[in-house]
Amino acid sequence: MAKARRATSPATTPTYPSREQLLAELKGQVAAKRTNPETIIQRQIKTLLEMDGWYVFRIHQSLGSTAGIADLVAMADGRTVWIEVKTPKGRQSPAQKLFEWGVRDAGGEYLLARSEDDIKPLLRRVKPQ
Repeated sequence: MAKARRATSPATTPTYPSREQLLAELKGQVAAKRTNPETIIQRQIKTLLEMDGWYVFRIHQSLGSTAGIADLVAMADGRTVWIEVKTPKGRQSPAQKLFEWGVRDAGGEYLLARSEDDIKPLLRRVKPQ
């Protein structure tokens, strides 16, 4: 027996959620998966930059990725900033220092951030308290 095909209208245009709706949905999903202090700082920085209009993504270290690669990459207005997140007492590994050197040597921007205060120079619209 042949299956009936569902009628689709070629004139139907899919609707997409807004950026704000997507961010709100993601915040709900990410709520409390890990409470590692570095992860908390990373989320705060990522959220603040996104609120300011930056496109930010997290890089997960995995097999085959560059050793020492930064935790976050933020882009806005043609500018790209590599951000390594550490706790106030955290230290960069030798591989992370080498990655920082490589970014700076290539003319890129690299930021070692220990709190939201460290990204204030990047903010254009949002003023953290």
